[in-house]
Amino acid sequence: VQLQASGGGLMQAGGSLRLSCAVSGRSSNLYAMGWFRQGPGKEREFVASISWTGRGTEFTDSVKGRFTISRDNAKNTMYLQMNSLKPEDTAVYYCAVGIVRWGTTDTRGTQYGYWGQGTQVTVSS
Repeated sequence: VQLQASGGGLMQAGGSLRLSCAVSGRSSNLYAMGWFRQGPGKEREFVASISWTGRGTEFTDSVKGRFTISRDNAKNTMYLQMNSLKPEDTAVYYCAVGIVRWGTTDTRGTQYGYWGQGTQVTVSS
């Protein structure tokens, strides 16, 4: 299973970016998916998760109201729409596929078995 995250880049504060995570090698349709990030000098942290149906979503408090997560199971792809970006959003963003079939959202990194290589998001003030 391979996950390819893309869409990162350099953006000014207040701007928007859309990250994509394409899954290949196995269908991710029956599994929850999530986004995590690791900022400079920080530990990896949960950002957002989406259930296998796409109807359930969960966000860390710092991005609520600014980020949305979605998935297109026909394309085996997940998205993270990031609006009103802040300098503190600067991080490497990683996408992941859950390990539980028919999974709901989960904030714990231990519940994800496959990870992408990460895409850098840099927000300037």
